[in-house]
Amino acid sequence: MKTVGLASDHAGYPLKEVLKKYLVKFGYETVDFGTHSTESMDYPDTAHPLAKAVENGEVDWGLAMCGTGNGMAISLNKHQKIRAGLAWSVDIGKLVKQHNNANVLVLPARFITEYQAKRIVKAFIETEFEGGRHQRRIDKIPC
Repeated sequence: MKTVGLASDHAGYPLKEVLKKYLVKFGYETVDFGTHSTESMDYPDTAHPLAKAVENGEVDWGLAMCGTGNGMAISLNKHQKIRAGLAWSVDIGKLVKQHNNANVLVLPARFITEYQAKRIVKAFIETEFEGGRHQRRIDKIPC
């Protein structure tokens, strides 16, 4: 079974809970790295465990969300093997997979609706990485 790791802060928690159920439709098992409420917390506390799980192959890919998505994306991308892409539209959701081979999709929970989030996740799941010139660029990312 395919596995996706989930992480959010307090602002992303309600959307995470919706998407956790939605992913089952695509045959995914989920591993929830938190948070587990809307009580204020620090996004790196859930981003780093998710990143480590993706890096170690414990999950196939990750889905993270916070208010703007930026805090999660910044924290996740500190990890050398993580390519976290922030998406606020279906087209961006496709492109972060197609061109960047993102292994974590990040959503801005306060700026998209549940409906939009589901459409972005679906687009990400259904899109394949193009490779070619994009692989050459990805190979240049690690410092």
